[in-house]
Amino acid sequence: MRTEHFDFAGAGGHRLSGAIDFPEAETCAYALLAHCFTCTKSTLATVRIARKLASLGIAVLRYDFTGLGASEGEFSDSTFSGNVEDLIAAAHAMAGAGREVSLLVGHSLGGAAILAAAGVLPSAKAVATIGAPFEVGHIKHLFGENLDLLLRSGEAEVNIGGRPFVIRRSFIDDLEKHDQAQRIRDLKRPLLVMHAPLDETVSIDNAGAIFTAARHPKSFISLDRADHLLTNAADAQYAADMIATWASRYVSSRTSTGAEHRGV
Repeated sequence: MRTEHFDFAGAGGHRLSGAIDFPEAETCAYALLAHCFTCTKSTLATVRIARKLASLGIAVLRYDFTGLGASEGEFSDSTFSGNVEDLIAAAHAMAGAGREVSLLVGHSLGGAAILAAAGVLPSAKAVATIGAPFEVGHIKHLFGENLDLLLRSGEAEVNIGGRPFVIRRSFIDDLEKHDQAQRIRDLKRPLLVMHAPLDETVSIDNAGAIFTAARHPKSFISLDRADHLLTNAADAQYAADMIATWASRYVSSRTSTGAEHRGV
């Protein structure tokens, strides 16, 4: 499998660090994979899912959101709206390189961002989410007792996944601007919702709300006993297998039966 560096300019002008995992043989389609909140393109689940999809003929762009990993910018200046705009910029950069994205995949808050971006990306034929929240405001519970301090003082250092991050009031205020329910209803694309029933970070109720709001064609796959970050390699590979099999009805991949399938 070949991995190619793919840096591009984000919506705010910062250089965002990306990597495209290519199949060993012919590339049948291109996907854009959005990682979880405060994660990076090198997070185990992100890498495993991307490489599994690549093994099935789908080349995948994964990149670090603004201020994370090797990307430029300050994470403390980022917002959910900015993440969505960066996803759109990533898709446009791929199209400019002759690699038009037909599959969108997002993990956790990255799944919510994918749902938000899909409506303005006409090349996207199918959308898949993994452990995504229904409302983006759900992320506030991760800030715990520091949320009140953040709201009072304008910023606070919060601990997420054992690492400190500075979050500003602008991030919280931006969350209130997004009507994800309407976006999901207006998606007009096949949607795959994947979630673990025992997810302690984003409860399974979120998957139910996303699935209920979405119009057909829509599918749900349980990730059984997987944790939110898919830290078990088998869980990440299972998720990738299911995404590739499901997406083969809408984008071309090696799991297709020969004829190329087109989205609705």
